[in-house]
Amino acid sequence: MKTNETKRPHILVTNDDGVAAPGLLALAQAMRQVGDVSIVAPDRNWSGGGHVKTLNRPLRVQEFTLDDDSTALCSDGAPSDCVALALLGLLPRKVDLVVSGINSMANLGHDVTYSGTVTAAMEAIIWGIPGIAVSLDGAQRHETEMDYTTAARIARLIVRRALQHKLSKGILLNVNVPYLPANEIRGILNTRQGLRVYRDRLDKRQDPRGRDYYWIGGDFPTGKPEKGTDIGALAEGYVSITPLQLDLTAYPALAGLQNWHWQPAEPAPLSPPIIANAASTALAPA
Repeated sequence: MKTNETKRPHILVTNDDGVAAPGLLALAQAMRQVGDVSIVAPDRNWSGGGHVKTLNRPLRVQEFTLDDDSTALCSDGAPSDCVALALLGLLPRKVDLVVSGINSMANLGHDVTYSGTVTAAMEAIIWGIPGIAVSLDGAQRHETEMDYTTAARIARLIVRRALQHKLSKGILLNVNVPYLPANEIRGILNTRQGLRVYRDRLDKRQDPRGRDYYWIGGDFPTGKPEKGTDIGALAEGYVSITPLQLDLTAYPALAGLQNWHWQPAEPAPLSPPIIANAASTALAPA
């Protein structure tokens, strides 16, 4: 017997702030209004961890109960590991869409290569699954004091549109939401990546045994709020949607490289291999 009912999409929700983060719960609850949700998230904070593939140790997975008594799976791997685990067979059902977030700080400009939130969506693209990363411009607010309600509603709207229109293969969406009341958000803009300005500093310290160690710190990053960019949109109170792809080839530079003439008229002879001689490399007596 035929039915007009369509199968609900299966949405994988993950993040980089950790499975207990309030932004993850807000996103999962919003996604449940769109489709069937599975959660696989890291068991701790991976902010700034970038795109990771853990190959030198086993990955552990266990169940975790969220604050609304729903169940998630958490892994000791990175956000991108969590997505890979889910898509490689940890979940019995095929995933239709990966949604990552809601991150407690914006991911703008060059942030996308550092961000575990965005690189989780990138991992989805590698496996041929559409990905959306959602971040809230909480700046330096404490994560547990933030209200994710508006960002979750906007994420739900964008996911519904993405499922309706179907993202092009190899494209992920990087969504950034200003931390404003819903009635103060001016709309949604399609944007390009802006120029993030970092003010990192190296802080050198010593442990109690006199050994040096280092912290990479500095002031909170800013950016150039140019029109048409993700940074400019947020500065003007708009939600920013930036389509990203993993092909980082600088195509305009290819023509210039052709003038470097890599191929000589005649191939140069190969140099003989260098064989280390223990006797010749031994240190001379002091």
